[in-house]
Amino acid sequence: MPKKRIHFVSLGCPKNRVDTEVMVGVALGANGQTGGGWELTEEADEAEVIVVNTCGFIGEAKKESIDTIFEMAELKKVGACKKLVVTGCLSQRYPQELSSQMPEVDHFLGSSDMLALGRVLNERGKNATPRMLVGNPADWVIRASDPRVVTGSSASAYLKLAEGCNRTCSFCTIPQFRGKQRSRPADDIVREAEQLAARGILEVNLISQDTIAYGRDLPKEGRVSLAELVRRVADVKGLEWVRVFYLYPETIDEALLDLFKTHPRVVPYVDMPLQHASDAMLARMRRGHGKDRQKRVVERLRKAVPDLFLRTAFIVGHPGETDADFAELVGFVEWAQFDHVGVFKYSDEETARSFEQDGKVKPLHISNRWRKLMGVQRKIARKKNKALIGRELDVLVEGPSEEHDLVMAGRHAGQAPEIDGQVYLSGGEVERGQIRRVRITQAADYDLVGDVIDEAPRSTKKKRVSLKVLGSRTDGLAPTT
Repeated sequence: MPKKRIHFVSLGCPKNRVDTEVMVGVALGANGQTGGGWELTEEADEAEVIVVNTCGFIGEAKKESIDTIFEMAELKKVGACKKLVVTGCLSQRYPQELSSQMPEVDHFLGSSDMLALGRVLNERGKNATPRMLVGNPADWVIRASDPRVVTGSSASAYLKLAEGCNRTCSFCTIPQFRGKQRSRPADDIVREAEQLAARGILEVNLISQDTIAYGRDLPKEGRVSLAELVRRVADVKGLEWVRVFYLYPETIDEALLDLFKTHPRVVPYVDMPLQHASDAMLARMRRGHGKDRQKRVVERLRKAVPDLFLRTAFIVGHPGETDADFAELVGFVEWAQFDHVGVFKYSDEETARSFEQDGKVKPLHISNRWRKLMGVQRKIARKKNKALIGRELDVLVEGPSEEHDLVMAGRHAGQAPEIDGQVYLSGGEVERGQIRRVRITQAADYDLVGDVIDEAPRSTKKKRVSLKVLGSRTDGLAPTT
């Protein structure tokens, strides 16, 4: 009997990607999960069940989620689709509104209901599953035993350290539908890292909403520091690169700095969303610190880790932002010379604290500021890339380039998945999932070209599971933490 087909669309951030991968595991029956026996298809019109994992953070993401839901709903008329399931942050945030306005959707699951997909897929006759399955977001934290199937890259995966967030940033609504921070026990995280390595994963990207706060919510007895956790993950046999995302701009202890500087598998890459550089704006954003602290943090990082790649993110157009505030932000970016910067246009979310603030900035001014700051950073990025010409770097080969099918592409340690550009490879026989030594020969604003110069690749052999991923942010990570 042929297997029934299921199609997934994953929207938004890497944390959502992990949630989708858990649902893929549910559908495929990974780890003996009830609800399995389905076959994954890349073609939405061939699927009997379509699952859309939504993002509900900001206006553009909500619009993309709604447009995608309606697009998939059309396949109930012209495709094979018999059941449409909507999951994730949008349904967690607006369950009743979506339920009443989207009769095309058969089931709604929230941001912590990934395992409930099994109930939907097991539905038989009289044993109907409720349409609304949105639960309490504080009820679930991913575990190493959950049925996750890594999708996309054959050698890179995200690893979630925690769910939720305790910060009160004015622009952010995530704690409202993701809940308070719930850190995973260190042993469980290391166990999942070991499982990923056993499957051939070479690069693990550590993520959460507020990574610097990892463990603070756990009982003191048995709690480990973030630095100790990163070290334990990096010591897992088989892993080559461990990368840390979403560090809030506060004190980074010497132990963590030492890992960035000396551990052979902790890549010297720090992602630290700063959001602004004007004291007035940082206060309005409820960030809990000012520009001087941010400068000290940047200086300390650069001094402690000379080869550091530093990524950050900023929001332009937050209520109260004046021309002088924006000019101060531009000056800060020119001073700091970040390797990678994401710039986001402020989104006026009705449940965010900033929604009630005065001094709203006109959309045209927001767009102009976004364009100018992106232009400033583009020049910096081009200069940084040109400085790499002639350098020899390890590059993780990801496969054929999306722009040129006959050209293989990968990333060096200073380039994070999907957001920081690529290295296009010439010369030598390379395969997806290898780490190769490459000499950089050309540089553009964000991408590089290099010659493969080694003959003995470190490789992994693993079947690649495809998943339709939309909403990947090529101009930066979500403006959280």
